[in-house]
Amino acid sequence: MIGKLKGIIDSYGDGWTIIDVGGVGYHVSCSAKTLSSLPGVGEAGEVFIETLVSQDAITLVGFSSASERDWFRLLKTVQGVGTKVALAIQSTISASELANAIAVGDKAMVTRAPGVGPKVAQRIITELKDKAPAFAPVESGLAGLAAAMDAPSQTAAADAVSALANLGYGQTQAGVAVAAVLAKGNEDAKAEVLIRLALKELAGV
Repeated sequence: MIGKLKGIIDSYGDGWTIIDVGGVGYHVSCSAKTLSSLPGVGEAGEVFIETLVSQDAITLVGFSSASERDWFRLLKTVQGVGTKVALAIQSTISASELANAIAVGDKAMVTRAPGVGPKVAQRIITELKDKAPAFAPVESGLAGLAAAMDAPSQTAAADAVSALANLGYGQTQAGVAVAAVLAKGNEDAKAEVLIRLALKELAGV
């Protein structure tokens, strides 16, 4: 199986690139984020490869890093997440954002990806909550948070993170603030209380 390709970027298309390696052009499917990280046509580039073999075709999927490829493999273990959906998620959400969303149960963040409905988003959060920290650098305030939260507090935390994000705070920044509030014994607090306390955390009060 091909694990990595290094060659000259021959051309780009919607969701793919062709890499010329020694005169052989390899058609590689990629997420939008991976494509944006590659150099221009005629320049040297490299991608980590996941080789998918089916009855009808052999498909090469490219990634800008080995960790991104690991996330792709992890996402595909979830029922209802195939190659197209996994790449859509990776095109829309960074690895750290996805890890943080899983940690705080932020289903809304996951459903930002095209083709991902609430049910699939919930499965991703539920099935990957114990695996995500091993695949992406989760902020220290979020590490292990999902396992420590019961369902009601997880919903409140997700609502609080979404509200803070709507106020202009970054997803990771908001998640860490809410995690800090929960860690201080506020596991049963409602979303509005978590928001108020998290704003104090963000303000350094």
